[in-house]
Amino acid sequence: MPVLTAGAGKTRLHETLALLTSQLRPDANHKEDMVFLKDVFSERSLGYLMKIHEKLRQYERQSPTPVLHSASSLAEDVAEELQSGSMSTEEKELLNLLLSPHLKAVLSVHDTVAQKNFDPVLPPLPDDFEDDLEEESVKIVRLVKNKEPLGATIRRDEATGAVIVARIMRGGAADRSGLVHVGDELREVNGVSVIHKRPDEISQLLSQSQGSITLKIIPAIKEEDRLKESKVYMRALFDYIPLEDKATPCQEAGLPFKRGDILQVVTQDDPTWWQAKRVGDSNLRAGLIPSKQFQERLPLRGPGLRDRRKAGLRRSFRLSRKDRQGSSGEGSDPGESEFLTYEEVTRYQQRPNERPRLVVLIGSLGARINELKQRVIAENPHRYAVAVPHTTRPKKPHEKDGVEYHFVTKQQFDADVLNNKFIEHGEYKENQYGTSIEAIRSVQAKNKMCIVDVQPEALKRLRTSEFKPYVIFVKPRVPESRRRRKNSLIAFLQQDEDLQEMRQSAIQIDQQYGHLVDRVLIKEDSASACAELRGILERLERESFWVPISWVRT
Repeated sequence: MPVLTAGAGKTRLHETLALLTSQLRPDANHKEDMVFLKDVFSERSLGYLMKIHEKLRQYERQSPTPVLHSASSLAEDVAEELQSGSMSTEEKELLNLLLSPHLKAVLSVHDTVAQKNFDPVLPPLPDDFEDDLEEESVKIVRLVKNKEPLGATIRRDEATGAVIVARIMRGGAADRSGLVHVGDELREVNGVSVIHKRPDEISQLLSQSQGSITLKIIPAIKEEDRLKESKVYMRALFDYIPLEDKATPCQEAGLPFKRGDILQVVTQDDPTWWQAKRVGDSNLRAGLIPSKQFQERLPLRGPGLRDRRKAGLRRSFRLSRKDRQGSSGEGSDPGESEFLTYEEVTRYQQRPNERPRLVVLIGSLGARINELKQRVIAENPHRYAVAVPHTTRPKKPHEKDGVEYHFVTKQQFDADVLNNKFIEHGEYKENQYGTSIEAIRSVQAKNKMCIVDVQPEALKRLRTSEFKPYVIFVKPRVPESRRRRKNSLIAFLQQDEDLQEMRQSAIQIDQQYGHLVDRVLIKEDSASACAELRGILERLERESFWVPISWVRT
């Protein structure tokens, strides 16, 4: 590793970063690591972040304070002075600025902020507050709580009847104070005894308290150590609405999320209720979510949630390849075989000289994904390619083996099916067709991005660390209805039936396989869909994405 020169101590952070990058030299033993570090350090966004950091630190050292507290009145005085005599062009422009309502509003806000001290100040303890001096272990906790929840849940101890702090929500007011811990016994809230109150009455008392809140607690015998924030990330595979879950210990503390959201699980101490944050959410306070084990026991929690999850999974639907027969490799239905909860994920970015990720297209009726795939590949055949399928039909005179198809005998095809070599296969007009795993590997070996379109059942077979597939669900924009043509009732009814089938196809695929999809592409027309797909493929090569952690673990 290179050593910086003595003068580098006075160099600014972003300049040090640039100097470090220039001194990275790949060697035979660590070539890939050095190339990776150089790529990371050379990112323009990282350099910008370093410059922003330096500016903020410089601003912090200056300890900025308002120059004056009456900018509005000063602007009024200047405007009055300008109007008292003849004005030049520049003075007229200045007057117009000073009289504009937007600048007046900005100056008014400036004065309001400059005249106030926004640091929280706790009022003194009331004179009539009893400290319970006979109990040496009693502790008085004063918190500043605005309109946010306190960030703690309580429970009644069945043996003693005491009100106990059950959990502390990470990032909430109680957690930030560092003064309240799991296991503490709560005695009073703002001087009101809670010993004989029900938990819901206590929760209401806590939620209604604003500004300063005073708690009298008896600390737990063994206070838990404040754990460092976890770096476990989960992709939600279902929708969750705390207000509809009667099992949650505190609906207000629950974290709502949708399928596909990335959740940072900050603690799994409670085997039933985890604490988590949504990645990208500005709210720093964690919320409660059902643990994986608890969510899998949904039948014991009531039929409502599970009924909504399983709705539609038993109904058959018409696939886009409706004329085909056969199976898609293993022939299993991921929606029926397991009850989906969470999938642990991590960020992944394709490295230089690493095999490109597989791109998988699935589509509902009317999506015409093969046409979309072929158009993108034709635009750039040096970067993208299709896995050449196998078939038992006779080769036509203009065709070449291994180009349009791999032409094989029926006996060879059946043997390959038995050996599980196809990701999907089927029959069309008494001929067999199939896409093999080796065909995909052959494309990737040429350092090309392989694009395949398959029926959704094949996804489970493809989701492996070898292929790291990026799944795109293409569905056409389906209008609500079409205008009825005169004297064409039959055609109108047929069109309406087709539209309904297209909608139903998209709904069914989403219900059964939506948790495996990385991106939904709404196809307005071929040109716009092609442009959107091209943009997705380009980002796959340069940006990082969330993938199952099992794909990158060695």
